[in-house]
Amino acid sequence: MGQRKEKELIVEELVEKFSNSKSVVLTDYRGLDVAEVTELRSKLREAGVDYKVAKNTLAYLAAKEVGYESIQEYLSGPTAIAFSDEDPVAPAKILADFAEDHKNLEIKSGLLDGNLLDVNEIKALADIPPREVLLAQVARGMKAPITGLVHCLKYPLNSLVYALNAVKETKE
Repeated sequence: MGQRKEKELIVEELVEKFSNSKSVVLTDYRGLDVAEVTELRSKLREAGVDYKVAKNTLAYLAAKEVGYESIQEYLSGPTAIAFSDEDPVAPAKILADFAEDHKNLEIKSGLLDGNLLDVNEIKALADIPPREVLLAQVARGMKAPITGLVHCLKYPLNSLVYALNAVKETKE
């Protein structure tokens, strides 16, 4: 296979990844050793996140094809891209946590549903609690008014029972 055909296949794969991903995070992995990169890839894979090292020109061609030209300014130096087509928060959370312990990993930028995010927005995205925690918070929020209503209905009835009991005792 010729070098040109190989590059075309890489661009096609990246176009597919950009198109199908809910979120994308661009990183500079310079300075990480092989063991650290392997550990990072393993953590990302467990969360269903694909982590690809890509030549910047090929990544830009793919991004441009799907309308994400805005990432061009972040495509310099060694670039690895995390793609998530399931959980939009997973790549940001894993990469931000990993970057805290491994200062050589630099988060450059990202995309969330096609919108360009800067480093601070990626870190804010990483701080969003997991889906299960959010669902529990919603359920708790829905339960609180119902519990309050039950108490509101219960106490007037209890008061009426106590009042009737007091009247009964005074008549005896």
